[in-house]
Formats: sequence, structure tokens, C-alpha cells
Amino acid sequence: MVCSVIAIDGPAGVGKTTIAKKLSKKMNAPVLFSGQLYRAVAYEMIKNKISISQENKIIQIAKKLDISIYSERALYTAKIDLISSKISSNKLLRKALINYQRRFPKIQKKRIKHVIIEGRDIGTIIFPRAKVKFFMWASSKIRAKRRYDQVKKTSKKAKLLSIHKEIDRRDLRDMNRKVAPMIPAADSYLIDNTNYDIPQTFNAILKILNTKNQNYL
Repeated sequence: MVCSVIAIDGPAGVGKTTIAKKLSKKMNAPVLFSGQLYRAVAYEMIKNKISISQENKIIQIAKKLDISIYSERALYTAKIDLISSKISSNKLLRKALINYQRRFPKIQKKRIKHVIIEGRDIGTIIFPRAKVKFFMWASSKIRAKRRYDQVKKTSKKAKLLSIHKEIDRRDLRDMNRKVAPMIPAADSYLIDNTNYDIPQTFNAILKILNTKNQNYL
């Protein structure tokens, strides 16, 4: 029996990765960070000097991808932010990575009942039949500050204003792209954490899960 999926979607800087990690630990459930797949592809593009126009080489990167070899620290830079956003609308790349994502619940051990998958279109495209779907949101100003605090740990060149502008641009790209736009699923729980910190956001999600009869917690 394939384990059930908890989908966590939302834009950059909303805290969905942190929440997914905390939920994974709380539930003892495997977690897949979908955005990191695109980030890893972008990392390899930069490393091997591959441009966005070199589609065949990008697809080959995706087909050979092993996300486990990348440190989270290496994948969160302003340059990777930009490239991963641009390549995320590539149909062939998305197809290759969707296959990776959809295999994730199937390869888990039999004792695993639930998996957590975080991204931007998990509840709408990747797993439209996920048992529980969350869509997290916050103002772009708040998200920019969060991302700035994250990026400045690895880059002294990080600038809050530049990050804010890029987040606004990325929101427009992600929400208006023709392929899998970033929108809440009709049956998702909307979590606006503009005025919430991580513990408050986490508690809001736990309360929702506690109302379910799937023994999530």
C-alpha cells in the first residue's frame, strides 16, 4: 500500500521548508523538498556553465539527479534563486522532475504511513489527490526579510531590496506561468503567516491535522 501524501505549497520565503522539516520530525515521516530539485539542477548549471537555452543538457542533469548529495547551504543563493525560478517552467524539465516526485511515496518502507512533499504545485499538479493540502502565504515584504536572513549566511553580497524585488518578480512568474502555475488547490487549507512566527504557523497546521482521522500525529 502506497503511503498517503501531505502536500505543503507556497511561494518563496514563506517558511514551508522549515515547517515541512518540523512536521517530518513530529510525525517521523519522510519529506521531499521539491524546490530543492530545481535548485540542484540550477547548481549544476552554474557549476558546468550551462545556459538556460541548453535544454538537452539541463534534462540530462535532471535525469541523473541525486538530491541527497547536495547540502542545503549550497542550494540557497540569490543566483540559484533566479535560475531555478526561470527553469521551473520548462515542460521537459518539469516532466523529468515530476517523475522523481511521484516515485517518492512508492519507494518508502511498508511501515511508513505518510510522507510530506513540499513545493509550489504539489496539491494541484503532482499529487492532486493528496489526503491533506496546505497552501502557505505571507506578504512579499515579510518573505523577503526571511529570505535575506537566510541568504546572508552564505553571501555577504545579499541585499534586502534586491531580494524583495526578485521575490515580487518570481511571484508574478510562478502565479502566471502557463505550465503548473502556483495557485492554491480548491481543497487546500490556506495558512497566512504574515503575522505568525514559525511556532505559531506550526501549531496552526497541527490543529488542522488533529481534526483528521488518519492518525497523523
